[in-house]
Amino acid sequence: MLVASAAKPSPSGNEVENEDDDVRRNEQGSLRERLRRIAAEEYEFIWRSLRRLGVRPPETDDAAQQVFVILSPKLASVEPGKERSYLFSIVMRVASGYRRRQAKRREVSDEATDSFPVALPSPEVDLDRAFGRAILDDILARMSDERRAAFVLVELEELTLAAAAEILNAPIGTVASRVARAREELRAAIVRLHARGQGV
Repeated sequence: MLVASAAKPSPSGNEVENEDDDVRRNEQGSLRERLRRIAAEEYEFIWRSLRRLGVRPPETDDAAQQVFVILSPKLASVEPGKERSYLFSIVMRVASGYRRRQAKRREVSDEATDSFPVALPSPEVDLDRAFGRAILDDILARMSDERRAAFVLVELEELTLAAAAEILNAPIGTVASRVARAREELRAAIVRLHARGQGV
């Protein structure tokens, strides 16, 4: 004679809610840990990128914090391994907003570089070393956002075209073209500044 086994009782509403709360707490804990790890690994990259995209001290630190504040509520939807690309998209928006606010506070002259009291190098001299940060910032500020971002990643961060293309979510050929055009703009700027320094 078969003995019917006792049916397993269904969990009560409170038990289900408690289980859901545990799941949410675990997920939130995992996200907090992931955010801390990303901040530790990427903060310097974010700070440098903001600086090179036109956010000047002392606002750079605040802007970097803003990037992570924006990231935090969206982190769950960011695919693991794609964090840097997502962060850089935030960096570009934050830097763009900063530059717009700066433009409202001061008028930027087309002849701004004339006032920098530095020796002007020959066109072949490395820009980042010889021009100094102020002049490099001024030249970068005259580029389009797309060219400037590509140049920052490839030339200043020294990423490969493939890595930069992944971060920018753009084809490698497009990134290569932007970098090439940015180099042309920089080379032309060096020649102009050198000519001014020689009184041409």
